[in-house]
This record gives sequence, C-alpha cells and structure tokens, in this order.
Amino acid sequence: MAERGLTSPLLSPQSSHQPQTVFTVQDDGHVSSPNPYEFLGSDGLTVPAPTTADPFRNGTPYISGVYEVIKIVLCLPIALVRLVLFGSSLAVGYIATRIALAGWKDKQNPMPKWRSRLMWVTRICARFILFSFGYQWIRRKGKPAPREIAPIVVSNHVSYIEPIFYFYEIFPTIVASESHDSIPLVGTIIRAMQVIYVNRFSSTSRKNAANEIKRRASCHTFPRVLLFPEGTTTNGKFLISFQLGAFITGHPIQPIIVRYPHVHFDQSWGLISLSKIMFRMFTQFHNFIEVEYLPIIMLSDHQKQNAVRFAERTGQAMASALNVVQTSHSYGDLMLLMKAAHLQQENPWIYMVEMAKIESLYHISSLEAVDFLDKFLSMNPDPSGCVKLHDFLRVLQLKPCTHSEEIFGFLDVEKNGSITFKQFLFGSAHVLNQPLFSQACELAFAECDADGDNYCTKKEWADILGRISPDLNDNEVHGLANLFDTDGDGRISRDDFFYCLRTNPLLIALFSPRLLHKKISKARDKMLEEIV
Repeated sequence: MAERGLTSPLLSPQSSHQPQTVFTVQDDGHVSSPNPYEFLGSDGLTVPAPTTADPFRNGTPYISGVYEVIKIVLCLPIALVRLVLFGSSLAVGYIATRIALAGWKDKQNPMPKWRSRLMWVTRICARFILFSFGYQWIRRKGKPAPREIAPIVVSNHVSYIEPIFYFYEIFPTIVASESHDSIPLVGTIIRAMQVIYVNRFSSTSRKNAANEIKRRASCHTFPRVLLFPEGTTTNGKFLISFQLGAFITGHPIQPIIVRYPHVHFDQSWGLISLSKIMFRMFTQFHNFIEVEYLPIIMLSDHQKQNAVRFAERTGQAMASALNVVQTSHSYGDLMLLMKAAHLQQENPWIYMVEMAKIESLYHISSLEAVDFLDKFLSMNPDPSGCVKLHDFLRVLQLKPCTHSEEIFGFLDVEKNGSITFKQFLFGSAHVLNQPLFSQACELAFAECDADGDNYCTKKEWADILGRISPDLNDNEVHGLANLFDTDGDGRISRDDFFYCLRTNPLLIALFSPRLLHKKISKARDKMLEEIV
C-alpha cells in the first residue's frame, strides 16, 4: 500500500460520473438529507412540537374508589325515582311542544306569542329534567343582557346539560348540526327553538347559516341566538378554537361560561357513552354547575368586519374567566381521536394535531385529515404512535433506496428513524400546498401518457417507472400501478393519477427532477414573471 504524506487526501476522490449524496449538518447537530421536494419550491419541513394539552379526555372515565361505589349503591333507589321524573318530564314536554307546533307553517318568522307561552310548559319540564340529573340548585353569577343590547350569546360546551339549561333559562334560537333533528322526542323540542341547522362540512351550508344568524340577530322579535363556537364538547379544562359563525355578523355578543366543579365525577362528555354519563348523574347525591354571564363584547364600527379579531377577543375573555388556556384544537381533532379509538389504537389521544392550526396554514379539511390518518394507521404504528421506514415504504409501495429514504427523511424532522402522524400530516399538507405541485402533477402525467389519450397503459407505466427507477421488479411496478389505478379498471386515467397524488402527495417525488427539472424550472420562472 502506498504511503500517504501529510498533504495527501485520506480518501481517494470519486469519479465525476458516480452518484453522490450531499448531507447538511444543522446547528443542532442533526444531519439532514437532501430535500426531495425542492423542485416544487419547498424549502424544508417544519413541524410544531407536540402539545400536552388534551381538551377531550374525561377525568373519571371509570367508577373507582370505595366511596364512589358505596354512593352509587345508596343512590340506586333515588336513581329509579329520578329516571321516572326524567321520563315523565320529557313526555309532558314533548306533548306540550307538539301542541305548540301544531298547524304552524310559517317558520321563517318568529313563533307567535301564544305558542311561545305554551312552550313555558316544556321549559318547566326542562328544569325538572335538570333536577332529575342531580342539579337541584344552579349557581348563577351575573344575568343575561337584554336581547336588544346583545342579540347573540356564546358559551363554552362541556356536556349535554348546557343546552337543557339554556332552553329553560333564555329559550334561544340555537345553531345545531342537522343530525340533531332526527333524535327521537328531542328533535321535536329542538324544532320549537327554530333551530338554524348547519352542515359543518359544507361551505354552502355554513354560509347560509351565517346569513340566517345575521337575519335573526337583526330582528328584535326573534329570540336571542345561542352558539357554541367550539363546535363540540370539551372537558372544560381548555377552550378550543372558535368557529366564526357567531362573529361574522358584527353584532354585540354576551359570552357565558359554564363550570362543573367536581371531585369524584367528571361530568364532561369525552368519549364516554351517553347512557354511562346519565347513569353516573342519576347516582350522585348532587351535581354542581356554575353559570356566569360575562360583560358584553362589541367592536367599533371600523372593526366589525374583522370576525377573527372578534372571536379572539371573545375567546380571551372566556378563557380568562374560566382560568384556562385556549388551544388550536378543533372538532377535527375529535374526529381523529374517534377514528383512532374506533380502530382500537392503544393510545388514540396521541393522534390529535391541533387541526385549527393545520387548516389555517394548509387549508386541509378535517375529512382529509381523517383520510391521512387512515393511511398512517395502515402503516402499523407502535404504541407510541411512531412508524418505521419499512412500514412507511410498504404502504406507499416504495422500494428501499436512497430516494425513498430521502422522502422518509423529509418527514423525520427529529432524525430519530421514525415518524409520527403529526409529521406525516404536516409533510403531506406541505407538499400539497407547494406552488408548483399542480404543474408537477400535470407534467408527470404527461410523461406517463405517451400517446396523449388521457390514459396510462400498463406498458406506458412500466416504461416510465423503468426510466425513473430501473431497479424496480415486475411486482413492484404492479404494486404502484394498483395504487394509482384508484378505480381498478386496469389502466390509470388522468383522474386516477391526480386523485392518487392528492391523497398521497409524497409520491410526487417519484417523478423526480430528473424528469421534471427543466419543465418545472420554466414553470417557476413563468410564475415569478407573473408575480412581478
């Protein structure tokens, strides 16, 4: 072996035709691999640190402790009496409501006064229902503002108890999901409140609901409008992000906060079944509830169009009065939690990602996030919610290679050899929102559709994958073809191709800069010219 001097290189230089991988050492000491999405305009992925806030977990999901067991046994005879009171009150209230609604067809206008007076029977029944649930007395602080001053009221939402209380206390018009209309008995009573139905997943429905809220708030003969801006129930230990429906109108708003002080029984809903919550309520000596009416919040004339600012001010006032923090969780996080629980994940709570933040940054809907979670869970995450490289590649039909490892490394921002759902979702959303993603999809399909008939045949698919990754075998080519052939008709249409990349945006890196560099560069230059 030839001797080396002090000035000789320790390693022989590689020939220029050999592939080289460049790694960058960051300030924190981590080694970052090349960014496989740089050709789309990505400058790397940043994922917020996981939060320890858990706004949906019930603190007492199980009956525990000798005291609680003895109390339940002692209260069983009382529970039977309460159950009879609950059933009879609900029946009387239902009958009174049916009489009040009989023959009334003009439901676009306020309920006539004689019908409203008859609804007092149902309102008294609602108070008896609260009594049957153990709320013999209710502590109030402050009082409702006159309807003429604050036509809209908003409240935090912890249990199904608040709507019953507000029905009795102020008999408002409420905004509720369309699914509530089909609840037996209760659906009829809700209709008497001239409910404004909304489908949270339909932008048209949300817009119509906002217009209807504004119309009713502007008409003094309608009752005040009640909204739960969180859009779902929490455990009361946090406020979550607010929907903007109550704040778009610009009308003055009175916030109301509800607390449920407890030691042995947390009355929040969480993932507890309705029957179990009702049983626990029936078997308590007394359940505590505190209702506080806060000062009215209103904006100056030049600020009334700023619904986001209005929601922030209201949220800050309510969080301060409750002595809690407001997080960026939303109903979408509850959907993710319920999906993970339904698929029997050991710790479903770790799949919450603060959806309001993602929706704001990347415009990813809750339904899309659930689809991404379904994909992630098919990768068999471990009990801590982490996925290793081989399971990631298996689900995305990728062959272990440098390019596949770069895709995984792009998501693995902590460089610990595994990825979480939050990293997977943020990474997928980040790629989807790159300025050149759509052009890249168009150019990639053009490369696949050699004869320009808007279909990619098996032969065309094998040819393009052979140019992208010559090491792929027939089974691997077939696996990717099945993934892209979303309708299963044996060929990949343009719609199949775009749908697959929309639901698996990370796969755009397959059609690497080797195919798209020149065309994407032209597209980027053109975009910059248009911006200038």
